[in-house]
Amino acid sequence: MRARTRLVPLLALATATGLLAAPAQAAPGGGAPPGKQPVAVGWGGAVASVDADATAAGLEVLKHGGNAVDAAVATAAALGVTEPYSAGIGGGGYFVHYDARTGKVETIDGRETASRHADSSLFLEDGKPLPFDQAVTSGLSVGVPGTAATWQRALQRWGSRSLGQVLEPAERIADRGFTVDQTFQDQTAANRARFQDFPASRDLFLPGGQLPAVGSTFRNPDLAATYRELGRRGTDALYRGPIGADVVRTLQHPPVDPASGRTARPGKVDAADLAAYRVRDQTPTHVSYRGLDVYGIAPSSSGGTTVGEALNILAANGAAELTDPAAYDHRFLEASRIAFADRNRWVGDPAAVQVPTRQLLDPGYGAARACLIDPDHALTSPLAPGDPYHPAACGSTGQPAAEPYEGQSTTHLTVADRWGDVVSYTLTIEQTGGSGITVPGRGFLLNNELTDFNFAPLTPGVPDPNLPGPGKRPRSSISPTIVLKDGEPYLALGSPGGATIITTVLQVLTGRVDRGLTLEQAIAAPRASQRNGAATQAEPAFLASPEAAKLQALGHVFASTPEIGAATGVERLPDGRWLAAAEPVRRGGGAAGVVRPSR
Repeated sequence: MRARTRLVPLLALATATGLLAAPAQAAPGGGAPPGKQPVAVGWGGAVASVDADATAAGLEVLKHGGNAVDAAVATAAALGVTEPYSAGIGGGGYFVHYDARTGKVETIDGRETASRHADSSLFLEDGKPLPFDQAVTSGLSVGVPGTAATWQRALQRWGSRSLGQVLEPAERIADRGFTVDQTFQDQTAANRARFQDFPASRDLFLPGGQLPAVGSTFRNPDLAATYRELGRRGTDALYRGPIGADVVRTLQHPPVDPASGRTARPGKVDAADLAAYRVRDQTPTHVSYRGLDVYGIAPSSSGGTTVGEALNILAANGAAELTDPAAYDHRFLEASRIAFADRNRWVGDPAAVQVPTRQLLDPGYGAARACLIDPDHALTSPLAPGDPYHPAACGSTGQPAAEPYEGQSTTHLTVADRWGDVVSYTLTIEQTGGSGITVPGRGFLLNNELTDFNFAPLTPGVPDPNLPGPGKRPRSSISPTIVLKDGEPYLALGSPGGATIITTVLQVLTGRVDRGLTLEQAIAAPRASQRNGAATQAEPAFLASPEAAKLQALGHVFASTPEIGAATGVERLPDGRWLAAAEPVRRGGGAAGVVRPSR
């Protein structure tokens, strides 16, 4: 029986803190911005993203007969215009697809890669790791972009439209412009010092040397032209053509304003690295949880393995049967702590290191790790990892591996169509603003994904699967997820947020499945994120709850953070309608839409 005692306190708390503000009544500057609605229900397909223009682009494709993959690529391309600091063709991502015709879930790993010339010393100088800020804002941090190749591969495998056709809505947005909101201005302000030092970034994002005004129209004709070229010539224009030549020139000779005094180290990626890039068609991760089939992305991302292991731990611990909200929260945080201890030790790029994906997702291993949880006392972090190859009956092995830093940017979209196909797609340029370097004349920022590698082993003497290497993909936390019930789509979800992506997806999923919340309530609910750190990050609304005090009495330590994640999702309702849901407040609120609100 599902525990439902959590529903009323969560709803009351979320409403009191504005997390469930109704968009129709939202006042200017509060709740969801004008033109955005965080929830939509109807027929014919659904789209949920962080941006109203991007969601509209996806819905346009669905309304004209395109399928979920066509609409997902159109939405992603539009996000490259309106969310350029989070995603774009200068970055990469992970694409999860459910095919209603075959009943299969399949995935594409479109993660960026290091140059074939990179090695474990990529971010070392004189034997010491570079300061993080110097590594980020440089050509050295730029990996071979995978986003355009992901779009092309997804369309080839499952789409019904050409790349040129699905790029058209984004081209129009870039040409005509979109309305600047507070989030866009805030993100520009956070990058102002970096953008000023690169003329192409300054000219695009700081017109006249000023921040773009809220309510003004922001145009990007260079990006519109780049999209048209991609649509006309295909992705060879990037991986073997003039767009790629401009990318290589930019990262190998970062175009810094000489008067700025900034030194931006050159990158190693060259034309041969671009030409050699391939996305990976992958088998998804899979676990069964409470009769549901939960599918995610396999390594190089750690999302699917970590979410899956945590679910196995919760299942072994009987968390779903608990009626006390604090007792449930305790087990949720401990399951995440344990899964992250294993993630930090074992997960990297499987093409370069041995990754025990199957073993990490074995329910028996989850049960062995679940026995660490004491219902009366919190564990102490950093917790040592287990050995999935030789699981002990309640033990950990060796020294713990510390949590590395990951940027909090990225964006997620979720799409479903009238045939029942579903896409969950997370794409990124790593931290907000990526490397800070715009490709001159092309209108897009380059990623800083290679700083997702650990610059040096996190713990001396402990093998580190996430060091740089030739052609290697850095570990990610991206966690696009699709859940099936009796072989049919039940829900799909994902989030941005660096390593908090994993805990956000896990918390929304368990909120929906274990705690009696609707999808929109689970997305809006206050969040906490434990990642095998000494303190659990938590939003103010979570810290204000009665449960937080009870958890502190068990030994949990909390650190306040303004917000965690920015999830979107879709759910198939019993009557056949689609429900699309996004954030009501976080990151300025998201945008959900359906093709037909009524028949």
